[in-house]
Amino acid sequence: MTQHGDAAGGPGPTVFVLFGATGDLAKRMVLPAFYRLAREGLLPEQWRLVGNGRGDVAHEDFRAHFHDALTEFDTAPDPKEWDAFAQQVFFAGGGFSTDSPGSLLDVIGKARKSLGTDPQLIHYLAVPPVAFADLTKALGQHGLAQGARVVYEKPFGTSGDDFRELDQVVHSVLDEQQVYRIDHFLGKEATQDLHLLRFANGTFASSWNREHVESVQIDVPETLDISDRAQFYDATGAVLDMLVTHLFQVAAEVAMEPPASLGAQDLQAARETVISSFRPLDPAEVVLGQFDGYRNVPGIDPHSTRDTFVAARLWIDNDRWRGVPFYLRTGKRLAASAQRVSLIQRDPPGPLSGQLPRDANVLCFSLAGDGEIDLSLVAKKPGPGLDLDVAHANIPLAGLPGADPLPPYVRLIHDVLIGDRSLFTRPDGLAAVWDVAGPLLSNRPPVRPYAPGSWGPAEARDLIAPGHWLLGQ
Repeated sequence: MTQHGDAAGGPGPTVFVLFGATGDLAKRMVLPAFYRLAREGLLPEQWRLVGNGRGDVAHEDFRAHFHDALTEFDTAPDPKEWDAFAQQVFFAGGGFSTDSPGSLLDVIGKARKSLGTDPQLIHYLAVPPVAFADLTKALGQHGLAQGARVVYEKPFGTSGDDFRELDQVVHSVLDEQQVYRIDHFLGKEATQDLHLLRFANGTFASSWNREHVESVQIDVPETLDISDRAQFYDATGAVLDMLVTHLFQVAAEVAMEPPASLGAQDLQAARETVISSFRPLDPAEVVLGQFDGYRNVPGIDPHSTRDTFVAARLWIDNDRWRGVPFYLRTGKRLAASAQRVSLIQRDPPGPLSGQLPRDANVLCFSLAGDGEIDLSLVAKKPGPGLDLDVAHANIPLAGLPGADPLPPYVRLIHDVLIGDRSLFTRPDGLAAVWDVAGPLLSNRPPVRPYAPGSWGPAEARDLIAPGHWLLGQ
């Protein structure tokens, strides 16, 4: 494993504490990301990883669990690399609460002593949102909050009132600069290219407004089921799991005004400012769905009305975007998996007005994988006549010279290690998000059934008419 962090003034000695270390999120995302950081040489020269959970798990057993997670969700590690890595991994059982710290204080104390200095503490809460407040209080109660950085998974709250209560608890223990509210869609390479392409290229900057853009689609269909996350999903659903987190944040990336710089404070301020211009959702402009068979999944209430699909029309009431609909769609068990942001351009006035092919001028960003940019343009088809057709220019971002893309969790955990909050959410923006979602949460439209493998309820097609979804048209 190469090392190129600390010598260049990177992060110093660090103890990384992972709450919920044996849970599904840690297994699928956090543990593989942490190992990737080690393989890329992006961890400090001196570090320890301490997993925490209720069970009394031996260090060796947690290391075996970690290895199994890599084998299942990433790639089996090289034995020599793994042996050196695993010696820095420990487990503290017995849970962690204000009443009892379990064995966590002892294990952290030994980790600190072994590093021979006062290391940076980073706490990652890979637990359900209902546990955030109690764990935060326990960090303060047991002296683990001062100077620490704390990472909160989404959703940060489950309603406006719940968010405000949680935010109050968090700020009673931590300063805002210690708080990292993660939304992994902001860590995607192509999400960052949404603002970089726009601000670095005059061709796009000059047309990024309501005069040139007819509508925007943010479309994240998934073929995935929810069987591995049934209990979490039935308490959350598509609206809380995806709409008020990922999709709203991506909409803000598309719609924000040019920040003063691409530094953390300016980028965050630009995102949060435009979110405050989001019009509260009208439940009549939202379609909820549930795939057939959802209630038969083990762990799901047989009478559940939880949404596994949501499509919404969002309006942004500012000078740049007034009158431009943003169509947001996501759901489970749909016909395909994709993560796309598409800006549909208005037909330009002139001699070809009304004659252009369908979907003629579209700028599309794929947020999946390493990301790519696709531009649809009208061109003359070679030949004797004046026949128009749509040409596509595709730019895979990983194909750029010297590209070294990092998966979003890897990128965001590294940002926590170096103290960069650019791609994390702020409480003012989240407060505005809950205001936007409030009418929908208090007056939910009926949940429509849809067949697995389809594109969701038929009402979602009516929502976007007379236009159409670019995916599944």
